Amino acid sequence: QVQVVESGGGLVQPGGSLRLSCAASGRLVTLNAMGWYRQAPGKQRESVAGITSLDMTIYADSVKGRFTISRDNAKNTVYLQMNSLKPEDTAVYYCNFISNPTSWGQGTQVTVSS
Repeated sequence: QVQVVESGGGLVQPGGSLRLSCAASGRLVTLNAMGWYRQAPGKQRESVAGITSLDMTIYADSVKGRFTISRDNAKNTVYLQMNSLKPEDTAVYYCNFISNPTSWGQGTQVTVSS
């Protein structure tokens, strides 16, 4: 069974940083393109960042220069380093395989507030 489990969210002040983790099981992240997504209250889920099996990365314009997606193949885990956080980054963050996605996990809540 293919699963993803997100963690690392929390409450942070504007300008702060968080690192989110996405632990996958049942499928290797090294062989698949992986994505981070977020859903704010009352809004549709949106793509935030992606990384291909060849380590090419892509970011939404709203997070470019502030967020970094990376992968630890030994841990079968994908990370999202988030710096210079803004209140508009507040959302539930999810990860998934970009091609042939599995069921969505619980996500991890990120709240940016003073």
